[in-house]
Amino acid sequence: MKHKTGTRDEWRKARLELLKAEKEHTRRGDDLARQRQLLPWVRVDKDYRFDTDAGPATLRDLFRGRSQLLVYHFMFGPDYKAGCPSCSMIADGFEGITVHLANHDVAFSAVSLAPLPKLQAYKRRMNWTFPWASSGGSDFNFDFNTSVSPEKQRDGDVEYNYAPFGAPAKESDYPDVVKQFAASAGVGASAFLRQLPGMSSFAMQDGDVYHTYSAYARGLDGLWNALQWLDRAPLGRNETNGVWWKRHDEYSA
Repeated sequence: MKHKTGTRDEWRKARLELLKAEKEHTRRGDDLARQRQLLPWVRVDKDYRFDTDAGPATLRDLFRGRSQLLVYHFMFGPDYKAGCPSCSMIADGFEGITVHLANHDVAFSAVSLAPLPKLQAYKRRMNWTFPWASSGGSDFNFDFNTSVSPEKQRDGDVEYNYAPFGAPAKESDYPDVVKQFAASAGVGASAFLRQLPGMSSFAMQDGDVYHTYSAYARGLDGLWNALQWLDRAPLGRNETNGVWWKRHDEYSA
């Protein structure tokens, strides 16, 4: 179907109307950011442990001397052969941000349940340099609702994005896209969805660590750099044929 065309004057008139809506959207985004900052902080009392490139670490260590910490919960389970394609597309946008965040008193780290050697190998494959810690052996992922035990998954006792999160009882009943992504990660659909994406924010105050914010599912849309650009492309995300993205080294020339 051909798109509507018009004169430059018609375009400018329509563009000015859209600009009003865009400015309102921006102002609403500013207001949402203020509301996030007004959430009560919850002290983190549990002693979470991580494996990092620099050795064993605590949650406090991940701050690396800063007063704030941003964590991306990357879907990479212990039995995965490769990271989630969607998380991988998001993570492509992490390159280059850490130095800017660090110089604004904010540390950044991805965190996954997979053992550190797997994360390091995948990081080399993807040519990424951002910090990435393994939370294997701790409750961190489970407490922040981005990892699910097989028992809880089987019993349907799962919360995600602040609501109950159900999963089919049989592998064959999972959506095709889940089975597609699971196969690309080298696991079955149920094992794939025992990891879930999210991000969390933490603050350090008077030596104590506080959880300040977490977001999941579509709450992560703003972190997908490529999607933000596509939203400004002539045909937008153009996803009428379903999921189109892959890991960046899997597209054909």
